[in-house]
Amino acid sequence: MSEMTAGQTSRRSFLTNTGRVAGASALAGIALPPVHAASTDTIQVALVGCGGRGTGAAINALSVTNGPTKLTAMADVVPAKLNSSYDKLKSQFAGQVDVPPERRFLGFEAFKQAMDALKPGDVVILGTPPAFRWVQFSYAIEKGLHTFMEKPVTVDGPTTLRMLKLAEQADRKNLKCAVGLMVRHCRARQELLKRIQDGQIGDIVAMRAYRMGQGGGTAGPRPAGVSELTYQIQRFHAFLWASGGVFSDYYIHQIDECSWMKGAWPVEAHALGGRQYRGDSLDQNFDTYSVQYVYPDGTRLFFDGRNMKGCRDEFASYAHGSKGSAVISTLSHTPGMTRIYKGQKMPTVMSRTDLPLPADPNLVWAFPQPEKSPYQWEWDDLTDAIRQNKPYNEVKRGAEASLVASMGRMAAHTGRIVTFEQMLNCPHEFAPDVDKLTMDGPAPLKMGPDGKYPVPEPGIKIDREY
Repeated sequence: MSEMTAGQTSRRSFLTNTGRVAGASALAGIALPPVHAASTDTIQVALVGCGGRGTGAAINALSVTNGPTKLTAMADVVPAKLNSSYDKLKSQFAGQVDVPPERRFLGFEAFKQAMDALKPGDVVILGTPPAFRWVQFSYAIEKGLHTFMEKPVTVDGPTTLRMLKLAEQADRKNLKCAVGLMVRHCRARQELLKRIQDGQIGDIVAMRAYRMGQGGGTAGPRPAGVSELTYQIQRFHAFLWASGGVFSDYYIHQIDECSWMKGAWPVEAHALGGRQYRGDSLDQNFDTYSVQYVYPDGTRLFFDGRNMKGCRDEFASYAHGSKGSAVISTLSHTPGMTRIYKGQKMPTVMSRTDLPLPADPNLVWAFPQPEKSPYQWEWDDLTDAIRQNKPYNEVKRGAEASLVASMGRMAAHTGRIVTFEQMLNCPHEFAPDVDKLTMDGPAPLKMGPDGKYPVPEPGIKIDREY
């Protein structure tokens, strides 16, 4: 892979507004058929992928207040996950969960069965590992279903190109499509964006973000009686084909929110990373990542990620401007507690014991507390778009955010500068036959004769990640 810099970004015009109007340009001037539910109609929901994030999305779907919703079908490949999710949702939303045993589906074809149980204009939640996103989104479009999909939506170049085409197909069918980059729907961050655009901190000259925690993305030895494919899916954060690893799945949020504030996608990335303390884990992740993203005007985003026990934690994002500075995320995704300061000195919040923040003479503005969760806002916005038949498609933006995350990850894993265009056109597809997987079939990743899975080798493997 060469190290030339991509200089043109016009064809990837960056959407600085919220997901509410994403995709509107593709629909301008076209009379669209109404594919929506009236405010009194019940929107039926199917949950495909019943892990923690999928279940959380279902909770948000059933908590909207702009019209009735009901969960009517569920699907997963792991029985225990489906059963646990059903029990939790049924106990919390007894009157809104109508999923008898015959509408609880298992296996790699279960997603089709769950969607078949819906009618056009209903909503499917795709909470499965990202590797399956394009396959399941394709079927949702075929069935005329609105979609909520978790991030990331792609893990490599070929799947990104595929998702961009699917986004256009969804637009042509007037389908509403949400991507779980919920920070875009946070009213605190939206207000901060407006203030940055109004020039309150001047021109952004640099940004920095941190997600450093005590661990994640490991996979100990495979238990007896568990197939290799099931093992990799159950521990999908450990394997690049399934999730893009911890880099794509964990770090995409802050890379996306900083790029949103900047109003552009990075055009290249240069990164460092390494494995130090993985123990007996068979995963493909690094322990540490440090990425320098470069925007079209030369501005840098410095991102640091770490998953190591005993080390200092931080989970925050900052913007530095020519007239002041801003806190984009304070301690986690929510609450954002966005703030603007005079100068460049901002307090660091290490844990909730540091709250509330003491009075600061440099504080210019802070969003009022408490805040409504952005996880709920994104569902309020999606169902509002469905009921009001508003243009709403976040897939293009979600695919681009996923590609930018992959760009930084590949830069660390290869030891090379990687541009947006190079990542988009990189031919290495991690799981090209993911749509053909069967429960008793082989996994996309094979263990080597040393009893380990391949890991990135920076400087040795420079045109692919493993």
